[in-house]
Amino acid sequence: MEKQNEIRVFEEKKVRTLWDGEHEKWYFSIADVIAVLTDSPNPRKYWSVLKTRLKAEGSQLTTNCSQLKMQSADGKFYLTDVADTEQLFRLIQSIPSPKAEPFKLWLAQVASERLEEMQDPELSIDRALEQYMNLGYSENWINQRLKSIEIRKELTDEWKKRGLKEGVQFATLTDIITKAWSDKTTKEYKILKGLKKENLRDNMTNTELILNMLAEASTKDISAATNPKDFEESKKVAKQGGNVAKVARKELEAKTGKNVVTSLNAKLLSESELKKLKDKQDKKKKSR
Repeated sequence: MEKQNEIRVFEEKKVRTLWDGEHEKWYFSIADVIAVLTDSPNPRKYWSVLKTRLKAEGSQLTTNCSQLKMQSADGKFYLTDVADTEQLFRLIQSIPSPKAEPFKLWLAQVASERLEEMQDPELSIDRALEQYMNLGYSENWINQRLKSIEIRKELTDEWKKRGLKEGVQFATLTDIITKAWSDKTTKEYKILKGLKKENLRDNMTNTELILNMLAEASTKDISAATNPKDFEESKKVAKQGGNVAKVARKELEAKTGKNVVTSLNAKLLSESELKKLKDKQDKKKKSR
């Protein structure tokens, strides 16, 4: 079954989604949807209480909902309660929220966009670009991020060729690559940037993204050249690929006297970009 994990954005809030290519339908993380509709500090608890109530009312909705592996805040994949579009429309009726109607329109738009993207794949790139711009990222950063997504897919395709599995194995290899080039595990990196549920790559600077791309591209190329036979051999390849980027990081830090791996996150990055833009505008006014 062909499935693709994606992040969609509704009113600047991320909703984990999964596209089932075989059945051509979307699945959405119920906890993420509840977080959007209710602003609940604990959407999982909210869903647990709602499930109990729906079962008591004799609703079949909770029985029909599935569990699929989705990426969590720690970068690993866990079984998550999900609902398809039809189930989600019914579920929304049980959640009192002023955002219900706008969210229904958003759901319908997501479904129609996927059909359009299947006809014209370039549209998916354009829409990712638009989503990042809506979140306040600079155009330069967005271009790097989109390229990093392409490189990441090439790497995961290579891992799949080697018989490796999404979830724990992919997460372990990613952690090895990250540790090798940055001297930090994914968890340590996220702590440095003050992240919890946020995606690490969405909170990297341009330089961090470039070095992460180099690490992942190198891992893919080394894997393709050496044909690792199993997970243990692929772990060695992951470290070798990460080390290529580590050499580049060390040399850059020696030349600039600055650390590449920083605490800058998306919020600080967007604020930095806005400050740069304001400074440019102020300079133009003074020169007139």
